[in-house]
Parts: sequence; C-alpha cells; structure tokens
Amino acid sequence: MSETTPVGVDWSADLELIRAAAVVAGETALGYFRKGPDVRWKNEGRSPVSEADLAANDVLKTRLLAARPDYGWLSEETDDDSSRLTRETVFVVDPIDGTRAFIAGKELWCVSVAVVCRGMPVAGVLYAPALDELYEAVASGDALKNGKAISVREAAPGETLHLAAAEDTIAKLAPVYRNAVERVPHVPSLAYRLAMVADGRIDGTLVKKNSHDWDLAAADLIVARAGGALVDLDDKPLFYNRSTVVHGVLCAGARPILPGLIAACRSLEPH
Repeated sequence: MSETTPVGVDWSADLELIRAAAVVAGETALGYFRKGPDVRWKNEGRSPVSEADLAANDVLKTRLLAARPDYGWLSEETDDDSSRLTRETVFVVDPIDGTRAFIAGKELWCVSVAVVCRGMPVAGVLYAPALDELYEAVASGDALKNGKAISVREAAPGETLHLAAAEDTIAKLAPVYRNAVERVPHVPSLAYRLAMVADGRIDGTLVKKNSHDWDLAAADLIVARAGGALVDLDDKPLFYNRSTVVHGVLCAGARPILPGLIAACRSLEPH
C-alpha cells in the first residue's frame, strides 16, 4: 500500500460525515455520563470499557459504514478485521478516548474519528461533549476549534516549555532540559492532550510507547494543520492502518521545539 495521499482530493465531504457522526456518538455517550454505566475489563484486566463506549461505537460504525461501505474499519472497541489492510481508505475511531476519566465522572474525554487514506490521516474530528468542544481538520486548510482557526504556540528561545508527560518521564530528563520545563498536570485522554498542543494551551507532549492508531490519527492531523507535528524519535511522521497499530515513543509540538523533545526522549529509553 502506498503511503502517499492522493494529490488534489477534496476530503471535505468526509469531514462533514465524520463530524456529524462524532457529535451523535458524543451525545450518546453523554447520556451515560455520571450515571454509573456498566463497566467490564479487557486486555487481561488492564483496560476498562463501559456500555457508553460500546453504544458510541455502534453509532459510529452504523453511520459511517452505511455512508462509505467501501471504507475499512479500525476501532478500539471492535474486533480487528484484517480486511482493512486491503482498503485504500479506512475509518479509525476511538468512541471514547479517556474511558477511565469518563467512568470517574471527569470531563476530559472525547470521541476521536479519522479518515485515513494510504496510511495518512486526511480528515479528523475530536469531540469533547462534556466540554462543548469540537476540533476538526482536513488535509488542506486550518485546524478548527468550535469553528475558529487554532495554532500551536511557538515559545521564544529560553522560555519555559509547558509539557504534558508522566511525572516519571519528566524526572528522567537531563537536568539542563528538565529545568526549562514545567510539567502540565495529567490529561487522561491522549487525543485531547494533543488537541491542547494544537490550540496552544500547552507547548508539547511526550507520549510513552504503546499508544494506538485510534488514540492518534485524528489528533495527529489536527496538530499538523495547526502548524505542529506528531513524530517518532527519528523525527518521522506516523503511518496508520498497518498490520500493527501500536506505536513507539512519540513527541508532539511546534516544529522548533521538536529536536529538543526528541533528544530528551532518546535519553530515556532505546528505540
């Protein structure tokens, strides 16, 4: 499969489709929020899934595949179907990114929906219904938050960087870098954390290994169209809809700070 997005394709109709579906899925999930939804555990008891996740997933799958039956499907809450690897274009979704926060009654969760073509996201939506926030982007044009253009923050040289990362990750950074960083308190949704990079609330984030396509694809495009980037430790963009959907250590932020972030991450663990 080629990893080059078709030139000149207008993905705005797909953006409209996934936006509408994400809003309905988000409102569906919101109907369970702070109402004690049933919860079970998957992945040998490591990951919770609530009835809200499954209901939102059903909304997305029904609406999206009815509109684009030739597209593949990859969701955190659906058994993987290897036929997606034969499809040029795929929906990549997380019905609720931040399920633990959702179950705990915290507002930092979102519906993540992306259209991926030839391995690259070309339309993406993040909808955080409890916060009344909707982020979106298409392969050309601005990233938007509630209809208004957003952009990453470019810190001045020597300015303190506000980074979202685990405490143990920040603690392991070289002192010369750690002393120039202020850690952002834990953000339970990775997709929403990347949205915070896109709208300039934070400067960047370090992502531990083992994130998945559905955590990243929509937010990746939104960060990119906001003027930033999500990259691996070789400063390469991510590709999606591969046989493995798991990623290594990643960094996101405005382009000028990425070399420093990558160097800091390389000092933490081999890749």
